Amino acid sequence: MNTCQLCEQPDETGSYLCVGCTKATTVRLECLPDLYAGLAPFLAPSTAVAQGRGGKGGPAPLPVREEILDLRGPGGMVGVVEDWLSALHADRGMRPPTFTGAVEARLKFAAARLLVNMPWVAVLWPQAGTFAAEIRDLEKGVRSIIAPEPTVDRGRRIGNCPALDPSGTLCGAVLRLALGEKAVRCEWCGTAYPPYVWGQLKAWMAEDEKTRNAA
Repeated sequence: MNTCQLCEQPDETGSYLCVGCTKATTVRLECLPDLYAGLAPFLAPSTAVAQGRGGKGGPAPLPVREEILDLRGPGGMVGVVEDWLSALHADRGMRPPTFTGAVEARLKFAAARLLVNMPWVAVLWPQAGTFAAEIRDLEKGVRSIIAPEPTVDRGRRIGNCPALDPSGTLCGAVLRLALGEKAVRCEWCGTAYPPYVWGQLKAWMAEDEKTRNAA
């Protein structure tokens, strides 16, 4: 039994990539052309650039966001995908691929060629794990610009959970009061502390902290 080179989980098929990681990599390759197009609206710099203090007499802002321009340029997304397609052709003993036309067309071509070869990549290519990881990171990085994940409010930190398990071991996990919640609940051991015990909770936490400092 092999271990998948991407998720590092046992794989009964004996391949370099497990079935799940093969499917995930396939979907990521399919999404790359759309993600490339999705970067276009983000090329314009923020209007807040010219509002900063001391702007008078300073250098003029770039007409585009340089990091987005780099991703959409010849050495960006398309460069990564074309490099992997070239490596695949070399390892399969195929003629080097020819890349012509606009960057977007080249990206579509290279991604499509890699997709055609995904069955071979998953089963027979020793570089499959490194390839899949780089495609994953590329897709994740571009998606973080187009559709960043919202920041999750984990709530206000209260202290460390003073609950004891049946053996007398202190839980010690961080307690947080989530926004809108009435009771503090430990995410680790599940103990709940409603408002009427908060005075006692504070005393327990102070006692535990005193013990830790004395140790």
